Amino acid sequence: MQQSNRVHRTGKRARSWTALLLMTALLAGCAGGNDGSGGAPVNENNTPPQASSTANQKPIKLEIIESGNNLPSPDKDQIKQELDKALNIDLSLTVYPSGDDYSNQLNVRMASGNFPDLFMINRQQLLQFSKQGLLLDLTPYLDQLQQTVDFIGEDSLKKGIVGNNVYAISKSPQVPYNTYFIRKDWLDALGLEVPQTIEELSAVAQAFTTGDPDGNGKPDTLGLTGGKLGAFAPVFGSYGVGMPGNFYEKDGTVVNSLYDPAMREALAFIRDMISTGAVDPELLANSGLQHQEKAIKGQAGIIYIDWPNMTKEQFVEQIQTVNPNAEWIQIEAPEGPAGRYDGAWDIGASPGRYAIPKALEKQPEKLQRVFDLLNYVSDPDGGSMLVQFGVEDVHYTLEGGVPQMTEQSGDVGHSWLYQFTGRPEMDYLQAKFAAQSDYITFAADQPRIEVLDGFIDNPDGFNQADATRYIEEELAKFVYSKRPLDEYDDFLQTLETSMNYSTFVDSAMTQLQELGFGS
Repeated sequence: MQQSNRVHRTGKRARSWTALLLMTALLAGCAGGNDGSGGAPVNENNTPPQASSTANQKPIKLEIIESGNNLPSPDKDQIKQELDKALNIDLSLTVYPSGDDYSNQLNVRMASGNFPDLFMINRQQLLQFSKQGLLLDLTPYLDQLQQTVDFIGEDSLKKGIVGNNVYAISKSPQVPYNTYFIRKDWLDALGLEVPQTIEELSAVAQAFTTGDPDGNGKPDTLGLTGGKLGAFAPVFGSYGVGMPGNFYEKDGTVVNSLYDPAMREALAFIRDMISTGAVDPELLANSGLQHQEKAIKGQAGIIYIDWPNMTKEQFVEQIQTVNPNAEWIQIEAPEGPAGRYDGAWDIGASPGRYAIPKALEKQPEKLQRVFDLLNYVSDPDGGSMLVQFGVEDVHYTLEGGVPQMTEQSGDVGHSWLYQFTGRPEMDYLQAKFAAQSDYITFAADQPRIEVLDGFIDNPDGFNQADATRYIEEELAKFVYSKRPLDEYDDFLQTLETSMNYSTFVDSAMTQLQELGFGS
């Protein structure tokens, strides 16, 4: 099947559904703003944020909490100071370095009624708090958040929806970072070319394992490494399937990869490749960046990894220290029966979501400031540049409209903490990491299988963690020849009956159809 027929795109019905939601929200906002019934407060003059307050008014305090790190003290936080001046606010941002610590703090505060004015939430918290009536329904207010909606895009808006209502603002989308990197100097040493197919990938990996590519006379090199089965993401893609358990559109129908007939073919190829001894024997045990360490130390010749962890200056220095002749290059995903797909990319995933407590509707002036803040950091001609790059002519300059980082740009490394609605990802990365520009573009331009997992909520009675663990354990047995692939149907049956997976799949299909995916 030709590659052009296998790239999965969001359907027209999804866009139409979102447009209908926006129109409904706009009408609701216009109808309820001025009648004194508790509807949305309206900035009638549509003035910029700076004009919504006067010079003699006392700044309004806004408290925001999220997970993160490296936030400077307020007296040294130039982003906070600039936002305070622009919006006449006194912004108090608290960050928690641990996701678990943040969740615990948020749960305590939500349970006690000590609500922040804006706070980060994940999808499960969004479901929980909205059902408890603790979150402000933003649907009637979308006209006042038009700048924000325009900035994040309609698809991102859907990621904050529960039922038919918007309860959170999701950040604008990111771009893919991962590709295969390969040691070109090893290829040259063995007289090999960059692999173009999955068969050539396997052959090169074998040569790297047995052919002494580093020339030290020792059997101390291996072919392919990565983070668990993610090392084979482009191989799965070459068969036209996502990673195990992914949902995606295929030939106009939503499918789960575990039920895609091509999944068994992909597993068989991976099994055969592993059986050659060319794959990191610790592949499934790799955690964190252990696979990166093996690449940097010169142990592995092919790695599936994100560009920052191979091309940022500190990692390049480490690589060169071990072997000054090491030359890592990005390569296209190898071609397989379905073409070239560099793994899967979840178009339903959100880089982050922020919600407002329902209690804030009783403080319309403060609520308006929160809206002003979200709109301001979403304005390309306003605060968006500030929270991306810092203060103009201090941390960056504009040359032909393109940001150029100054020597002081490192002083605002925390600016991402203020990107409550995200950023124009490619423009941001190209400006911030100019030295990695080619790597960034290469990774972002690779074709991916667009998966829909981020749009799916788990039904009651389904334990995602248990099902995921079972899938990982059994697939490991298949690819390491501990269980024959002719027992794949038995694996699915156990998954369905013991893990309630059928209920999950049925629920997922219904949810995705309601969003306009599939036929």
